[in-house]
Amino acid sequence: MATSEYVPQPARYAIFVDAGYLYAASGALLLGCGSRREYRVAAEKLIKALTDHADEQRRGELLRVYWFDAAPKRQPTVDQRVIANLPLVKLRLGNLNAQGQQKGVDAQLRADLEALARHRGITDAVLLAGDEDMLPAVEAAQRYGIRVHLWGVEPTHGSNQAEWLVWESDTVEVLPAEFLRPYFTKAKVLPVPAPGSAAAVRDAAAAAQRSSPVPSPSQVFAGRPPSVKPTPAAARAAVPVPGAATPATVAASLNSATAAPSDGKLGPDRDHMLEIGEHVAQKWIFERGRDNIRDLLPGPILPPVIDKELLIEAEKELGGSLRPYQEARTWLRDGFWERVYREFGIGIGKSD
Repeated sequence: MATSEYVPQPARYAIFVDAGYLYAASGALLLGCGSRREYRVAAEKLIKALTDHADEQRRGELLRVYWFDAAPKRQPTVDQRVIANLPLVKLRLGNLNAQGQQKGVDAQLRADLEALARHRGITDAVLLAGDEDMLPAVEAAQRYGIRVHLWGVEPTHGSNQAEWLVWESDTVEVLPAEFLRPYFTKAKVLPVPAPGSAAAVRDAAAAAQRSSPVPSPSQVFAGRPPSVKPTPAAARAAVPVPGAATPATVAASLNSATAAPSDGKLGPDRDHMLEIGEHVAQKWIFERGRDNIRDLLPGPILPPVIDKELLIEAEKELGGSLRPYQEARTWLRDGFWERVYREFGIGIGKSD
């Protein structure tokens, strides 16, 4: 009777990261912080460091990184949206309940790890976790012949990984503070007014702005100091007033004269773009939550992933492409930030 020839499986590994454990343990170790809101993480650079470290130790190729995290109602935060767009990274979101507990993360991790093991997609799994809830996933993968390499974060004292999880893993490594330190920084504390005092804060911010103009996002992008905003009629005047023209008014006049496409239609109106920007900001505040939008502060530069989402949302509202109109995209950002800053009682200057 013919027997099937055994074909050796090529060495391949995947990295499974419990972000809740990684962030909490690193925040406590490096910054003495108990809440994720107290620090910022350079997630893209951290993931790169983890994959490089695994490449130095593991034989074979990296299949991908599985990043397990949680968010209220599974609505991804700004940082999670950035992570989801990284190459060879899969974001898996569980639910974060009102008590700050992750729900469903361990079940998702087990499902991914067991499926890869069953279908012989990997020979090794690197697991960065500490919770005993991960134990069934480890046992299931090992039953299919997968080697599980457990990584942990250097504890502040004692151990921050479940004893049974350590025992069941094939190898164990603890990442030292020096490895993680470059990617964690203390968050700047932003004043967020109480709901009852929001109007008073906005009035004070407006008064301060009148005496000392605050640069707008478009001014920051252009690297120029704030200047007095001309009226819309003056900005569109055919003959500029000597001495009153600013780089922005010159750009506006040039845009209206030269940026029209070949069909003769002018670009989007500035006031309309400001309105769309505010509408998208309001929509995101409602759908994604104030805490999520607060992560964008202090601004005015948006992460590329979020900036792209803003552009796509605006194009849906507008019913056309904004790609040819760079200045319209700047007005869109201005409107977005004006609404966000107003939500949190922060003064903001207008675009020139």
